This record gives sequence, structure tokens and C-alpha cells, in this order.
Amino acid sequence: MKSESQKLGKNLKRIRKEKGISQGDIVRSLGMDRAFISNIENGKTNPTLATIAKLAKALGVSIEELIK
Repeated sequence: MKSESQKLGKNLKRIRKEKGISQGDIVRSLGMDRAFISNIENGKTNPTLATIAKLAKALGVSIEELIK
């Protein structure tokens, strides 16, 4: 079974690519480090709820969509 952080990362990457948004776009809009975004997408870090909310807003999706 995949960990929650891996599911979040997979959804983040899938939604980001479907919308044609690069990691750089997210980095610029949220002021986060590119390595941090990469680590989230690869399931290597557990972002806070506040960070998940910011990512969802930047992608134009609900938090539920991002973490399902």
C-alpha cells in the first residue's frame, strides 16, 4: 500500500502535468524551493496542511482532489 505522502505526490504531479503547469510555475507562485516541490512529488516529505492548501489553490483544485 502506498503511503499518504506518495499518493499526494502522485496526485500533485498528475494534476500539475494535466494543467500544463511546471514545477517552476509553482515555485514562482508560492515562493517555495523547487527541491521541496520535487520531494513532495516523489513522496519524500510530508508537507503541512497549510502547504497542501497552497498547492491546491495554485493548481486550482480542492484539497480533497489533491489528497485523494
